[in-house]
Amino acid sequence: MTLHEGGLWGLRVSALVLVVGFAIGPIAWQLITSFKTDAALVRLPPFWPEPWTTANYEAVVQEPSLLRVLMNTLIVAGCSTACSLVLGACAAFSLSVLRIRGAQWILAGVLAVSMFPPIATVSPLYLVVRFLGLRDSLLALILLDSTFALPLGIWVMANFFRNLPPEVYAAARVDGCSVSGAFVRVVLPLSAPGLFATAILVFIFAWNEFLLALTITVTTASRTVPVAIAMFPGLHEIPWGEIAAASIVMTTPIVVLVFFFQRRIIEGLTMGSVKG
Repeated sequence: MTLHEGGLWGLRVSALVLVVGFAIGPIAWQLITSFKTDAALVRLPPFWPEPWTTANYEAVVQEPSLLRVLMNTLIVAGCSTACSLVLGACAAFSLSVLRIRGAQWILAGVLAVSMFPPIATVSPLYLVVRFLGLRDSLLALILLDSTFALPLGIWVMANFFRNLPPEVYAAARVDGCSVSGAFVRVVLPLSAPGLFATAILVFIFAWNEFLLALTITVTTASRTVPVAIAMFPGLHEIPWGEIAAASIVMTTPIVVLVFFFQRRIIEGLTMGSVKG
C-alpha cells in the first residue's frame, strides 16, 4: 500500500466513523442516560453512569398509561399504513400504468402539496377536526397521518409501477382480466417489494408523528408515544433519566422493525429505480 493509498484509506475510515458516530451517538447517549441516577445526571464530566440503575426503567414500566399509549400508537400507525397503501397503490397505478391524461401534472401537484410544512396547516386542520367532532380521537390521527403520508406512498409506488414491464399488464388484459383484476392479480404481486418498503416508511412516519398528535389529543385515551414522552417533565424538575428510559422503551419496537427488514426496505426502494 502506497502512502497515497494509505492516506485515502484513513480518510475513508475517518469519514465512516464520523457518519456512524453522528447516527448512533444520540441513541447511545440516551441509552447511557437512562441508566443514570439523578445525582449522576448532573455530575461532570457527564459520561459513564456510576452507579448503574434500572430505577428509570422501573418507573416507566410501572406507568399505568404505558400500555395504552403503545396500543394507541400501534393502532394509529397500522391503520394509517393500511389506508395509505390502499389509496396510494390505486392512485399510483392510475397515474403510472393507466397513463391518464395529465398524470405528470398530478404527480407534480402531489409533490408540491407534500412540501407544505405541517406547522402551516395545523390551525385549519384543528378547526376541521373540531368541527367534525373528532378531537381527542384515534380516528382523527389516522385520517391526518394517512393524508400526510399519502404523497410519499404515491411517489414510491408510482415509480415502482412505472418500471414494471408493460407487457405483463398487457398480457393480463389480453387474457381477459379487467383493469382492477390485472391490478390485484398481476401488478400488486409483482410490486410486493415496493409495497413493503412503502409500508415500513409510512409506519415509521406515523409512529414518530408528534405535532398533529400533540395538537389533536388531550387525554391518555388517544395520546401516542411521542406525545407521552413529551408529557414526562414534572412540575418542579425535568426527570431526564425517565425521559431517556421512556424514549428507549417506546422506540425499541420501531428500531427492531427497521433492523430486521432493512434489506427489504432497500430492495423495495432501489428496485423501483432500475429498469428491467
